[in-house]
Amino acid sequence: MSNSFDPLVAAPNPAFVHAALRAIEVFARHTLGDMTALYTLDRATGQMEWSLLPTERLEHVVPRRTNLDDDIQVAGQKPEGRAAPWLLEPLVHLKLREQDSAGPYAPGITLRHPAGPALRFAEQRLERTADRVEIITLLRAEGPLAHECEHRVWHFADEPGVRVATVFRNASDRPLTLQLLTSFSLGGLTPFADDDAPERLWFHRSRSWWSGEGRMESTPLEALHLERSWGTSTLRVERFGQVGSLPVRKFFPFAALEDRAAGVVWAAQLAAPGSWQIEVGRRGDTVGLCGGQADWEFGHWMKTIPPGDTFTTHEALLTAAATTVDFACHRLTALHRRARLAQPSSERELPIVCNEWCTSWGNPSHENLARMARRLHGTPVKYLVIDAGWYRPDEGDWGASQGDWVVSTKLYPHGLKAALDAIRAQGLVPGIWFEFETVGIDSAAAKNESAHLLQLDGRPLTAGTRRFWDFRDPWVTDYLTRRVIDFLREHGFGYMKVDYNESLGLGADGAESLGECLRAHLAGVQQFFRAILAALPDLVIENCASGGHRLEPSFLQLTAVSSSSDAHECLEIPVLCAEQLTQLLPEQNLIWAVVRRGDDERRLAYSLAACFLGRLCLSGDITELSDERWAFVQTALALYREAAPAIRDGVIRRHGERSSSHRHPRGWQAVTFATPELVLAVIHTFADTPTSFFVPLPKGDWCVAKTFPAHPSAESELRTGALQVNDSPDFTGRILLLRPRLA
Repeated sequence: MSNSFDPLVAAPNPAFVHAALRAIEVFARHTLGDMTALYTLDRATGQMEWSLLPTERLEHVVPRRTNLDDDIQVAGQKPEGRAAPWLLEPLVHLKLREQDSAGPYAPGITLRHPAGPALRFAEQRLERTADRVEIITLLRAEGPLAHECEHRVWHFADEPGVRVATVFRNASDRPLTLQLLTSFSLGGLTPFADDDAPERLWFHRSRSWWSGEGRMESTPLEALHLERSWGTSTLRVERFGQVGSLPVRKFFPFAALEDRAAGVVWAAQLAAPGSWQIEVGRRGDTVGLCGGQADWEFGHWMKTIPPGDTFTTHEALLTAAATTVDFACHRLTALHRRARLAQPSSERELPIVCNEWCTSWGNPSHENLARMARRLHGTPVKYLVIDAGWYRPDEGDWGASQGDWVVSTKLYPHGLKAALDAIRAQGLVPGIWFEFETVGIDSAAAKNESAHLLQLDGRPLTAGTRRFWDFRDPWVTDYLTRRVIDFLREHGFGYMKVDYNESLGLGADGAESLGECLRAHLAGVQQFFRAILAALPDLVIENCASGGHRLEPSFLQLTAVSSSSDAHECLEIPVLCAEQLTQLLPEQNLIWAVVRRGDDERRLAYSLAACFLGRLCLSGDITELSDERWAFVQTALALYREAAPAIRDGVIRRHGERSSSHRHPRGWQAVTFATPELVLAVIHTFADTPTSFFVPLPKGDWCVAKTFPAHPSAESELRTGALQVNDSPDFTGRILLLRPRLA
C-alpha cells in the first residue's frame, strides 16, 4: 500500500522526529467488509494500538506531525525537551490491584495507564471460516505480575461492524486481581487531521431515564473540555456509564466520535447487562475511545484470577463509516440481527401483541381476559398477554407479593387453564408476565428463603418492596425451573413478558467486590434466560425492565422483543421511539398504543401511528370503545401487517424540525422505512405545527398506496423526491404506504 495511506509517514524532511515516535510503524492492515483494521506498533516499547477506518476513506488519511515545532505554546523549549505530539493508545487497558496507579492527576478519574509492567505485543494470527474472520492479537507482560491478554476482533462477511472482546490470563504463580479490563480500546482518532483536529470532533451519547429512554446528546470535544494540553504526561478524560442492574439508566451503553470535517463516524455499543463505563480522552493530538465493565473506581469492581485461569470481558460492537451518526448507529444495530436467527420463525412476521396491563391495572381476572379475547377475535392480534397480578393474594399488593408464583384462586376460580382456554378459543396465543429475579417483601419466598437472596452487609438486599434472588446459587435456578419453566410448559404459554423493576445498586456480598458479585449474579440471570429458551425453543420472550432499562445488546440478543418505555400514554412516546431507532432494531422495539374510550380519532391515530416505529402492542379500553372507534383501530392493525416488511427490512431515515423538549414537543417529525418495493412514512405533528412541511422520500417514482387515517385531517401531495404536508393540525399521527408507480 502506498505511503499516502499511512498515518505515520512524516512530512518531507521533518526538522525533528520526537524520540517517542521514532520506532512506530504500521504493523498490519486487515480488510473487514467495508472497513480496514489498522494495527500500529511501537517496536521500542512493544505497545500496540488499533483503529478502524472506512476503507473508502483510506486515501484521505494524512501523515501525523512528528514534532511540535510549529506550536507557539512550546516554542521556547528546546526540541528535545518538548512533548511528543501524540502517543499510541494501548490495544487493551487493564489495571491490577498489585500495580500502582498512574500519575499525574489520574487517580479518581481513570485507572488507565497504571505503573508497572506494560503489555507488549507478542503475536497476531487470523482464524477464518466460510463467513467469519477473527483477528487474535496476543499481548504479554513479564515479571512477577506476568499476564497475557488476547485482543479478539471478529467479523462476519455480511455485517457492517465488528465484535471485540478481551481475554485475560494470569501467567504468574500468584493470584492477580483485576480492577480494570476494557472490552475495546480504539486509538488514533482522527487519522484525517495532522494536528489535534480543533473544532471538528464531536462526541455523541444517548441519554436515558425511566419513561425517557432516548435523547442523543451531541457535543464538540471542546465543550467537554477535552482539548489537548501542551504536554502529553497527563490524560484528559470524560468517563461515564451506569452502576447497577438496570444498564440503560442515565445513558445507553453507546458512544460515537464524529470527525465532521472528514465526514467519518466511529461508533460503539457495549453488551452490558450491569455496570459499565466508557471513556473518551486524549494525551496529545489523537483521541482514544474505550469501554467495558465498570472498574474499581466507577463500579466497585475487582476480580481475582488464580494462576493459569482466564477471564473474558463482555463483547463490544464497533463500526466506522463515512456517514451520518444515525446511519453509523444503524450499522451497529444491524449486528443484532444475527441473534434473531435463533428466535421463533414467527418473529419474522412481526406479530401484534395485546397486553392487558393498561386495561385491568393488575386485575387480570378470567372475566376481563375472556372479554378482551372476544373483542380481539378475528383481528391481526396474535398474543394476549396476562400481565402482573395473576398471582396476587386476596389482600395485599401485587408489587410486594411476587416470588411464590401461585395462581390466584380469586381471579381464577375455575383455574388458570380455564382462562387460557377462553383465550385460545378466540384464536389467540396466551402470554404471561413474570418478574422472576425479584421477590416481594410480602411473599413467602422473601420470608422463608432469605438464605438464597442477595445479601448486603449481612442482611437481605432490599430496594423498596423488592428483594433479589442470588443467581449464583444453584438452589435458586432449581426453584425457578419448577416455578417458571415447568409452569410455562404445563400451561402451554407461547409468550412470556419478563419484567425487572428495580436496580440492586453497586452489588452485594459474597465476592471480591460488590461489583464482581453484581457481574456474576447477572451472568447467572442470563444463563437462566438461556435455560428457558433451551427448554422452550418456541417461546417468545419479551425483555422489559420498567420499560426500556435493558435495551442493550446482551439482553436484546437473548430475547425476541423489548419494551420501549413506560411512557405509554404520553405525548413524547413517538419522540422517544424515533430516538430509540439509533439503539435497537425496530423489529424488536415493542411500542404500546393505549387506547381509551374517550379518545377521538385524532388521538387514536397519534397513539397507533407511533407503533409503526417498531412492534405494535395494543392495550387500554379495547372492550369499551364504540364499534366505530374499534373499526378505526382495526384499520390500523391491518395496515401494520402490510407495513411489517418495511419496518423489518427498510432503510431508516429520520426527518423533522422538533423542539428540544420531549415532554412538551413542538414542530414535527417523520421517519421513513424504505425497501425497493415499499416505503413506510410515519409522520407526527406536535404543538405549533408549521403550515406546510416536506418529508424527503427515497429516489424512485412512488405513489401513495394506502394511508391511515383513510381521511386524514391534513392534505398531502407528492412532489419530486418529497411528500408535502399542508395544514396539519397539532398532535396528529399519520401513516402512508407508498409503492412503485406502475409503468
